[in-house]
Amino acid sequence: METAAILIFAGTYLVLAIGRLPGFRVDRTGAAIIGASLMLAFRVLTLQEAYTAVNYETIVLLFGMMIVVANLRLSGFFTAVSARVVEHAHRPLFLLIGIVLVSGVFSAFFVNDTMCLVLTPLVLEITERLERNPVPYLLAVAMASNIGSVTTITGNPQNMMIGSFSHIGYRPFAGALAPVALAGLVLTVAVIAVVYRGEFRRESALEAPQRRVRVNRVLMFKSLAISAAMLVGFFAGWPAPLVAVIAGALLLLTRRLKPERIYREIDWSLLVMFIGLFIVIAGVEKAGLSGALFDAASRFHLERIAPLSIFAALLSNVVSNVPAVLVFKNFIPRLPDAARAWLALAMSSTLAGNLTVLGSVANLIVVERARREVRIGFWEYARAGIPLAVLTIAVGIWLL
Repeated sequence: METAAILIFAGTYLVLAIGRLPGFRVDRTGAAIIGASLMLAFRVLTLQEAYTAVNYETIVLLFGMMIVVANLRLSGFFTAVSARVVEHAHRPLFLLIGIVLVSGVFSAFFVNDTMCLVLTPLVLEITERLERNPVPYLLAVAMASNIGSVTTITGNPQNMMIGSFSHIGYRPFAGALAPVALAGLVLTVAVIAVVYRGEFRRESALEAPQRRVRVNRVLMFKSLAISAAMLVGFFAGWPAPLVAVIAGALLLLTRRLKPERIYREIDWSLLVMFIGLFIVIAGVEKAGLSGALFDAASRFHLERIAPLSIFAALLSNVVSNVPAVLVFKNFIPRLPDAARAWLALAMSSTLAGNLTVLGSVANLIVVERARREVRIGFWEYARAGIPLAVLTIAVGIWLL
């Protein structure tokens, strides 16, 4: 049983690292499903143990947030605010700052991938009309969304998992990591401005074009009211999964929007991947591998913030941040200061997303959506991504 669990775990995480199973059309979600199924087939886990392994708090929180974000996006709210901010930027550096602020601030409270979906076509359109180099502004979208999302439990999927595992409240979580995110956004502007200094030397005035944005005002006001109430509930200390799913349910009560449009916005494959990975990790834990990993990791003093953060950042770039966080699920509670270790894991696994273009889904969304107009290669991204990731993780370690 132990050998089977180790092989299934290794195979699953290998596919997660590569992105696909060579020779087959199996993606990361498929790998998680297959891995979970093999844990059952080889009797590493019983069906009941597999049910118990799933952290339903994380699934419910993510599902509720997807519904809320879908309504805000379909109402035109994100696009309207982004367009207004960009149109009032009259210098290239101010345009960069505006993009970083919009992407970072909204990503702090809503899943960061959404901001990349909304901002990428807008930034492409604006930079084309202004005859500016779109690359630094597109990088700002991706990098600021990653950094902004470190702020809260609802900023990204891995933070949602950490919130459920650690039981750290929404307000203490934000209080500890908001300074890290704020410093990171400042560094984002600085690093991109230095790397692409030729773009920002031309400080000619910008005449940003007026962009007509279609909004559904009724849906937008309703979505904003419920979102505001949801955030109040989060900061008041109410259970985040309960608040999020109630907010999502209230937004489904509508006569103006077909429910199918909301369902299309939900990332079902991500939810399924989470379920599969929970089961795979549970199989490894039952086989006793987690204890062996803890003993091996203890040699590297992962109870300290710096080694833990560096290791988590590197692992996040190998297998992606969500699977990396799951590896630490039973390791961190054994540490002397588990709460601070969870915060360090949230910080490092998220900020590590800026290291390479493959480091986060947000990066890939920007690169893929912009591909027809501009190609952002691995090294083009790394020019700004590597120094920014190193600097922000260093600042995060210092602040924590």
